[in-house]
Amino acid sequence: MERAETMSSQTIAKDLLAGLIVFLVALPLCLGIALASGAPLFSGLVAGIVGGIIVGSISGSHTSVSGPAAGLTAIVAAQIATLGSFEAFLLAVVIGGVLQIGLGIVKAGSLSAFFPSSVIKGLLAAIGVILILKQIPHLLGHDSDPEGEMSFQQPDHETTFSELGFLFNLDELHLGAAVIGLISMAVLIFWERIKVLKQSFFPPPLLVVVLGVALNLLFRQFGGNWLIEESHLVQVPVAESIPEFLGFLQLPDFSQILNPAVYVGGLTIAIVASLETLLNLEAVDKMDKKQRRSPASRELLAQGFGNVTAGMLGGLPVTSVIIRGTVNINSGAQTKLSAIFHGILLLFCVMLLPSYLNTIPLSCLAAILLMTGFKLASPKLFKQMWSEGRYQFLPFIVTLVSIVLTDLLIGIVIGLTVSLVFILISNLRRPIRQVFEKHIGGDVVRIELANQVSFLNRAALERTLRDAPRGSHVLLDARHTDYIDPDILSLIREFKEVTAPVYDIQVSLRGFKKKYRLHDDIQFVDYATRELQEQLTPSQVLQLLQEGNKRFVSGNPLDRNLGRTPDSTLEKSHPMAVIFSGIDSRSPAEMIFDLGLGDVFTIRIGGNVIGPKVLGSMEYASLVGGARLIVVMGHTGSSIVSATIDHATSPQNAEQLTGCHHLEPILLDIQESLDEAGMSSIPTDEVEKAKFVDEIARKHVLRSVQQVVERSRTIQGLIKQGKVAVVGAMYNMSSGEVDFLLDDAIDPRDSIIALQTTPQS
Repeated sequence: MERAETMSSQTIAKDLLAGLIVFLVALPLCLGIALASGAPLFSGLVAGIVGGIIVGSISGSHTSVSGPAAGLTAIVAAQIATLGSFEAFLLAVVIGGVLQIGLGIVKAGSLSAFFPSSVIKGLLAAIGVILILKQIPHLLGHDSDPEGEMSFQQPDHETTFSELGFLFNLDELHLGAAVIGLISMAVLIFWERIKVLKQSFFPPPLLVVVLGVALNLLFRQFGGNWLIEESHLVQVPVAESIPEFLGFLQLPDFSQILNPAVYVGGLTIAIVASLETLLNLEAVDKMDKKQRRSPASRELLAQGFGNVTAGMLGGLPVTSVIIRGTVNINSGAQTKLSAIFHGILLLFCVMLLPSYLNTIPLSCLAAILLMTGFKLASPKLFKQMWSEGRYQFLPFIVTLVSIVLTDLLIGIVIGLTVSLVFILISNLRRPIRQVFEKHIGGDVVRIELANQVSFLNRAALERTLRDAPRGSHVLLDARHTDYIDPDILSLIREFKEVTAPVYDIQVSLRGFKKKYRLHDDIQFVDYATRELQEQLTPSQVLQLLQEGNKRFVSGNPLDRNLGRTPDSTLEKSHPMAVIFSGIDSRSPAEMIFDLGLGDVFTIRIGGNVIGPKVLGSMEYASLVGGARLIVVMGHTGSSIVSATIDHATSPQNAEQLTGCHHLEPILLDIQESLDEAGMSSIPTDEVEKAKFVDEIARKHVLRSVQQVVERSRTIQGLIKQGKVAVVGAMYNMSSGEVDFLLDDAIDPRDSIIALQTTPQS
């Protein structure tokens, strides 16, 4: 499917156009980064070409674009000074590339999964803010700093903010460049707002560049302040011949192969370039409209091969670059063909058309980057991060401010550090999930351990355990945990064996892996035992059922080990109640009352019809099984009651009953409840008829309750002894609530009727 998309003519056309736009933006950036790094201008172009063709071909990313990175300018300048020559630095670039290949082979790219999203979004917003601040001077023809210089402290001892001081002195503006820049901005803004233009196939950045070149040529005719000088234009080194062009290439100085400083430089380049690549790759993936994920380890391999090639040809180190990636996405790129094509354009245009490239005004390219900055630092992003709370917003804003006021790498380190602090605070405050559960055997505090429990969680877990009330029961649940730090295991053992007995706390364990040498040890009862069954009264059983139904309705059932039946098959069960219900598949008693396996006997028959076999089952469950409560439960929307009404009013209407030869006794039994209401009272309106069906079902339940007592002397005797009570109930299919019909409960001791005052959900 993906291959078919890659080969389609439509995606190829979009990729070629996107590659053209990226090429136009990358051209001055490659030159400016080389100038800011103190390296030969051509080294920046080599890095751009290698990043596009070599890295683009090997990379698994659809949208990322690689080239020389502004974040490495300070490191490049420092390494050239330390190693003493640019050729020795190129050897360090080759070594750094080899190290990156090794990182890719060992799958080090998986570390990108641990970058907090707040830092990634802070990086995006910071790049947007920097683009806006840095491109304003270029837009208006104030070009004292090279394009691509992104640090707060600039080489001319100015800062990002002080550089904007020229806005208060209009004499420093260049008229021709400023006019081209402002016209370019106007074109881009209006293009976005006019629907017909926005939906057109032609990319506005290309129009801006063509318009900029045309105006530059026009202003040459005007002369004076309109004439745009070389400092306001792209400045590609011009070679008069192929040999002269090849002479721009430089080889590494392999005589420095035994110099330890070269390896330190290579390691520095590998670490910093890999970190920047992984961060930028993650950021670009978040902007991808198709939300495709790039294989991070493969990207490290691609960058490694790219840096080996760049070092061998005299280029700066390459990384994935967020500015070019953003322009690529905004230009409609579909596949990595756009990145490769931008590299091919760089190669051929720099080789064959340098004079034409040098007619492109920087101010029109600045307009494109300014619009990119506005999209990256959009107010919508700030609102989103604010709405996610301080644990997301503060790392986001700190990352943004740090990058703007320092440089990319320092800002990212500060952002990651702040994010780590917030993660630690979050772990200290909410590292685990506590659930207070009311089981049959008593209250249990269930502590659910996280997927990864590190030493950072120790303080919080220790405090949680020590805060457990005296005489309570604590369940440590590790079923969803993949890793537990040895410190945490030691803490758990010490608490269970030493601390808990002192405070009369029972500790149960569940789900710990064998390697931790902590075995499942459940010391509380989550099912009905003989001892509990004997202690319970009918009233208490009813209360347990009511509470269980409340949990079912609220969606907060008890966490049960359903595989753990009463001593498996070694001991018989001791259910506390009998639930006699219909056969509707949507009314399983154990779920409705949030019960465990073995807690109740269930008898199911269509229409809750009382017969000898049903009564025999109830007698066995009560007399032999020891159940304390018999619940006859009907439900709303009963199809069998509705069928009974149709059959009674007009047998020919009950076509669905054709062939059910043994159903008639059930229908006749339910019809007796219908006869009490009177055939004349059956409504014809569908809504009213539904209410009537529910009322007949309710009457039938009450009638069945009376029949249980009238027909069974055994149950009568148990009721007189106070050992059993019989109560009706209606289960609401829509809400999940069970309405116990307590006014008609059969219990001479009134223990159930007294529960009428107990609030129900």
